[in-house]
Amino acid sequence: MYERINICMEDKKIKIWNRIEFNENWSKTDTSKFDDLAPSWYKKRKEFESGESGYKEFLDRLKRQHAIETGIVEKLYDLSEGITQTLIKDGFVESYISHNDTNIPPKKLMQYLHDHFEAMDFIFDLVKSDRPLTKGFIKELHHLVTQHQDYTEAINTLGEIVQVKLLKGEFKEHENNPRREDGQIFIYCPPIHVESEMDKLISIYEEKSSKEFNPIILSAWVHHAFTQIHPFQDGNGRIARLLASLILIKNGLLPFTVRRNDKAKYIEALEYADIKDPQYLVTFFSEEQKRSIENALNFKSEQIKFNSLSDLAGLLNDKIETVTSEKKKKREEVLGKNRDTIFDYIYSILGNIQNELGQLIPREKAETWVSSTKPDQEKYFWHTHQITEYATTHNYFFNRALPRGWFAVHFKLPDDSKYNLIITVHHYGYEDDVIAVGSFMEFSETINDVEDKKLIPINIEPFTISLEKLGEKTKDNLDSYIYDVLKVGLTILINEIN
Repeated sequence: MYERINICMEDKKIKIWNRIEFNENWSKTDTSKFDDLAPSWYKKRKEFESGESGYKEFLDRLKRQHAIETGIVEKLYDLSEGITQTLIKDGFVESYISHNDTNIPPKKLMQYLHDHFEAMDFIFDLVKSDRPLTKGFIKELHHLVTQHQDYTEAINTLGEIVQVKLLKGEFKEHENNPRREDGQIFIYCPPIHVESEMDKLISIYEEKSSKEFNPIILSAWVHHAFTQIHPFQDGNGRIARLLASLILIKNGLLPFTVRRNDKAKYIEALEYADIKDPQYLVTFFSEEQKRSIENALNFKSEQIKFNSLSDLAGLLNDKIETVTSEKKKKREEVLGKNRDTIFDYIYSILGNIQNELGQLIPREKAETWVSSTKPDQEKYFWHTHQITEYATTHNYFFNRALPRGWFAVHFKLPDDSKYNLIITVHHYGYEDDVIAVGSFMEFSETINDVEDKKLIPINIEPFTISLEKLGEKTKDNLDSYIYDVLKVGLTILINEIN
């Protein structure tokens, strides 16, 4: 895939650590995948912080998700997907755990989860108190994360993996260079240089923070620099993700969580950063933050209750005032204009695709053409059932009351069978300012003068865009997304043809 730096093939040692610096490659990275949705988060955050939309409940769920996933990524324990969702929603209750849900005793699992949750709480407290980032704080954080972890693995002089007592809240005293299954040994910062390298990391962080540097890029850089130093005997990945979360939260964003299914992509992104190509890691951070925002946009508090007629009357008055206000009308004009722009973008992209397909696929092999229906046209409501199913598959609320439309790339084969790649544009979540672009395939054939249709799902997550303000690279990102959808659609078509 790519060549690593400083590889010694004789003993398969790979030097990860180099003296900590801020390479200008980081400043050139692109965060547009986050930027596409960011304006809707800033609006939603204001609602959350008003105290009327269950912000604490939402954050607690994010903290619980982080607590669970960070331990799974570090192989401290396994936990089934089903019980994971229950614990995120309802809290860490030991009695919820059955014997086949995890690979460690439930009591030990609860200790780990509570440690990780408390550590994330500690991060939020630091942000609230505006406490500076110091080595002392990082050591406190490590002690908190590992308070119920007494041992870790090490390699002895014979090359054997052994259990050793964990040094908590203190930097490492011995080398901690892990060996992979293929025999590769990763060389991190030697213990003698840890103190000075951590000083350098904190100094660069403070300097960039004072200049209001892009928080996505800065959090990714701090995370990567910390993992290169690997200052603790164990727990470095957990602390790196907490420090990244600290920077994001300080800047009004959400905690950084690596989900178990994204671990391979996460490791690969870090390895690219090791060879001074940080874009993959910044993109990973952008996509993870965007996913957390999508969760926020789909969040409905279950704790909001109205106990009196006056509460309900007040809510009704507020709603009516909002709906009839001049501010509301102006905002709807902005959203409508940006929504129309999204449709124009896609129309242009698919026009290019139609021309490209016409050149690549001879007409006698297949007829290809593109059609479209915008929100103000008669057939805008077609595919409602399919969109609902797609939204359910990808765990979000499809607001069918708001304007929507769709595009289709049609393929007609010589036997008169048809495949339609449908690209839908519809509203995402409970807010009115986020558009989702999704897709599915539709196969149709006529048997005895009756048209029979079959839905073929495309397993690509929706592309979400804030209508509050379109980004400079929104069209480019849409172009990339739609081409990915087309490639998957063509692959499905090829596999369907006998």
